[in-house]
Amino acid sequence: MDKLTGYRRAVRHVLDGYASWLARPGSSIRYEVVFDPVLDHFELVRFGWDGGRRVHGVMFHLDIIDGKIWVRYDGTDRPIAEELVRAGVPKGDIVLAEHPPEVRPHTGYGVG
Repeated sequence: MDKLTGYRRAVRHVLDGYASWLARPGSSIRYEVVFDPVLDHFELVRFGWDGGRRVHGVMFHLDIIDGKIWVRYDGTDRPIAEELVRAGVPKGDIVLAEHPPEVRPHTGYGVG
């Protein structure tokens, strides 16, 4: 399996794991993985109703660009970058895009 296919599988596995972990039995809030392996764009979205309040938002947004996984947004306190490393992705191939470019060299992850 080539690197890109492996990274797509790792992203899917990790996002599916988060969707299962976040879902609560009986809740009307759903978690859905948006997976586009053609454009290499991936998200975990939550939506539904919490009583009378509409809930809709992105929990994670990732892209694969030039052989690296770019974490565009992580809306949890359980960092997805750590889960990707546990799934076998080298830290140098994960870019924490939420950080400014000048900060990225100090994160221990890729710089882009």
